[in-house]
Amino acid sequence: MTVALLGAGVMGEALLAGILQGRPASDLLVGEKRPERAAELTERYGVEVVGNAEAVRRAGTVLLVVKPHDVGPLLDEVAAEARPGQLFVSLAAGITTAFVESRLPAGVAVVRVMPNTPALVGEGMAAISPGTHSGDEQLREAEELLRSTGRVTRVPESQQDAVTAVSGSGPAYVFYVAESMIEGGVHLGLTRATATELVVQTLAGSAALLRDSGEHPTVLRERVTSPGGTTAAALRQLEDGKVRADFLAALEAARDRSRALSSGEPA
Repeated sequence: MTVALLGAGVMGEALLAGILQGRPASDLLVGEKRPERAAELTERYGVEVVGNAEAVRRAGTVLLVVKPHDVGPLLDEVAAEARPGQLFVSLAAGITTAFVESRLPAGVAVVRVMPNTPALVGEGMAAISPGTHSGDEQLREAEELLRSTGRVTRVPESQQDAVTAVSGSGPAYVFYVAESMIEGGVHLGLTRATATELVVQTLAGSAALLRDSGEHPTVLRERVTSPGGTTAAALRQLEDGKVRADFLAALEAARDRSRALSSGEPA
């Protein structure tokens, strides 16, 4: 089945590169209007680059990887070429399956996806939700495509705003913590290069341990925290600063903003 990818930005190219690890370039079409970008993608990946409408006409599955405000105009551009039985997979934050379905012919299946930026290094986390005309077959197709850039889970669409708050925006929280730890290391007398190396590897190793051990984070935290020791002193300071409560408030703020964007409020 031919897959059309509409949107060749950073996330679109990451998805393209991942899909090509398991499929030949002849199975993919890329919709791109800019001649210089089209030439770049053809040279780098060997894919055929065509107009958006032609890509939809020739494909069985269509991936929408554009900014949320571009989804409506893009769907209007390609709707005449869409047909029942096709699958449209939308990776645009805050865009509901109902919105996509309303711009396409009846019977087109739609799956909504919330990805995140670690997909760029094959470690992404994507949550998918079915639309009105999507069944298990369409969800499996979406999962197969998205697994090329990381892990995939299924959630009801009503939970997508929470997913956006936790994993969609989540990398920014991790980078914020990393930034804070690096600055703290510099404040304590380390060179910036040394502090950066220490923090990055500590975060990477801790994430791998959390993922691979199967242990609850509380258990892993307690193993590092000796009574009356240095870690206990640091964690006491974080608790006094209400960091845990601030994280909850931040997640709620992100969820509420996602809800607002889904309802059509301006960005």
